[in-house]
Amino acid sequence: MALDQQIIDDIQDLDFSVQSVGTASVASPLSGVPFASDSTRISYFTDVDAVESLVKAGKTLPSFVAAGPREKIFHDPAWTRAAIVTCGGLCPGINDVIKGLVNTLYRYGVRNVFGVRYGFRGLIPAFGLEPVRLDPDTVDLLHENGGSVLGSSRGEQPTDEIVQTLDRLNINVLFTIGGDGTQRGARDIADALTEKQCPISVVGVPKTIDNDLNFMARTFGFETAVYASEPIISCAHDEAKGAYNGIGLVHLMGRDSGFIAANASLANSVVNFCLVPEVPFQLGGARGLLSALERRLEEKQHAVIVVAEGAGQELFEADAGAEKDASGNLLHNDIGLFLKAKIKEHLKKRGVEHSVKYFDPSYIIRSIPARGTDAVFCLHLAQNAVHAAMAGMTNVVIGHWHDRFTCVPIRLATRSRRKIQPHGQLWQSVLNVTAQGQYLDGCNCGDKS
Repeated sequence: MALDQQIIDDIQDLDFSVQSVGTASVASPLSGVPFASDSTRISYFTDVDAVESLVKAGKTLPSFVAAGPREKIFHDPAWTRAAIVTCGGLCPGINDVIKGLVNTLYRYGVRNVFGVRYGFRGLIPAFGLEPVRLDPDTVDLLHENGGSVLGSSRGEQPTDEIVQTLDRLNINVLFTIGGDGTQRGARDIADALTEKQCPISVVGVPKTIDNDLNFMARTFGFETAVYASEPIISCAHDEAKGAYNGIGLVHLMGRDSGFIAANASLANSVVNFCLVPEVPFQLGGARGLLSALERRLEEKQHAVIVVAEGAGQELFEADAGAEKDASGNLLHNDIGLFLKAKIKEHLKKRGVEHSVKYFDPSYIIRSIPARGTDAVFCLHLAQNAVHAAMAGMTNVVIGHWHDRFTCVPIRLATRSRRKIQPHGQLWQSVLNVTAQGQYLDGCNCGDKS
């Protein structure tokens, strides 16, 4: 399907260039590897109509700088001191990334690698948090554990103090493992370093379990979260089928984007209703969720509902949920418990016998180790982050686009949140698998078991 012209217009004028701290003139110590070039580009568009439209208009195709090792690097490994910081909520794979960063730095010959404790606050002297030395021996078994060996934290810290600390500790390279808020902080740090003409590379690794960073198709931890959701949804289905008019209600993470809920519903196709932030829904009325659920129970005597944490926020009072967390994210109302109460209240008033079982595995899912291909993805991100940093790139985050690793300017990655497109393939697949539209439209002709 051809892309909308507005999308093409919005993308074509964006700046995909990558900032550097200086000219790379040091020969890379790596051998036997295929070196990448800054001239190697990964096209944003693969749609033929979009490409032809830009070519006919004489426009340059929007494209990312390809990630990978460079033949010439900026930072001399013998003099390089690297720091690694993890910020924001926990996510599967953080320790895998730390291990990958350390081992790749050592492959370059960098022997001074420090872990910053408890996020950006570890770079603020007033907190008294000394960095820890990291080497291949200390990180050898990190991948077996969830969480972050360095600890994490939310909230902004004074950029000028962070810059002073990096300068005082003679840090040449800073790796920031985190999501939208973390990378915004990294951007501010990189901008301040550039203004002070400090040749320190700041390179981000995209950590967001919600998979919502822009200009990248995938972030680490997301795939493991989908895997981990599958048995929870199966339990909800078993509980629902084990009772007359049983309802299994599963509350998953997804503050602004419902990628986990949508993909988990596809991975375990026993879900009958999937609710995400991008698609508003009504609660009452003939086409509301409660009536649709009642129709489902009349026909099948059980139902499974998966709801993302940011779904249905429009159903709450306008002044409710106005608080923000330390990172500035709006604290959403608990849609899971809200739906549980509303479902029970509605069915009781209607005289419908029912049993609601509620599951909220959010903190279990985000604190487990990365699995399988997700762990491999963490390693690739870490390797490419080191390649970018040693080459002197800065203010950049490693992305993944069209199955290629890319260097994405942080200003683009944090430009807006990536969201499910209601008319896109993912959501249309969810509607097809759940058959929820049949019940929401008032038709009880679905054949989904």
